[in-house]
Amino acid sequence: MKNSLNTILIGITVIITAWIFTHAFKNRDIKNDIISVTGMGTKDFTADLIVWNASFFRKNKNLKEAYAELDKDKENVKSYLIGKGLKENEFIFSSVDISEETEDIRDDDGNTIRTMFIGYKLTQFVQIESKNVNKIEEVSRQVSELINTGVELNSASPDYYYTKLAELKIEMIAEATKDANLRAKKIAENSGGSLGKLRNAKMGVFQIVAQNSSEDFSSGGTFNTSSKQKTATITIKLDYESD
Repeated sequence: MKNSLNTILIGITVIITAWIFTHAFKNRDIKNDIISVTGMGTKDFTADLIVWNASFFRKNKNLKEAYAELDKDKENVKSYLIGKGLKENEFIFSSVDISEETEDIRDDDGNTIRTMFIGYKLTQFVQIESKNVNKIEEVSRQVSELINTGVELNSASPDYYYTKLAELKIEMIAEATKDANLRAKKIAENSGGSLGKLRNAKMGVFQIVAQNSSEDFSSGGTFNTSSKQKTATITIKLDYESD
């Protein structure tokens, strides 16, 4: 009889213990249930700063003459830019780069017999930086006028930047956070619960691409400088407790 009573007590104890652990496990799951959402902020904007780089060069066996020719070209470039309405503080000339050019003299079998000096090549770079984006765009397209004067000019495509990027990023973070919060509330409502405390917030990658383009996004972030019209995106991941 005593053994039977002990067996019954042990059975009851096991049942109660199991119930306690099960109840505790459920409560732990409810308390630690997390709703994770990602919100996005998007903004179209127009670049307000343009940077245009170009270079010109002269070749001559006589270094002094090459310098004189290049200096004349520099004055022509300067006059051209000022004539197009640019201010002198909007462009800057670099120091002159000098390189020696040579030519290999070969025999009939293609073997190099000797290397002959054929002259100097002097190159100077000019960078134009301005907030007058439309004007510089127009000048860069008309640069053939300068080439026609005899200046050996190489022109690169302009780069476009935005000087208020920090302010733009703050606006987009707020937009992405609001978007994520709305998503989290909707998930909580649909599951019959309510949104609890915010547990964690993490900003994703900030991207800038050309507007209406198929430009690829990058895990490390994309920063487009070739387009004047741009689209910026940012993501925010929020983790909420679920009540």
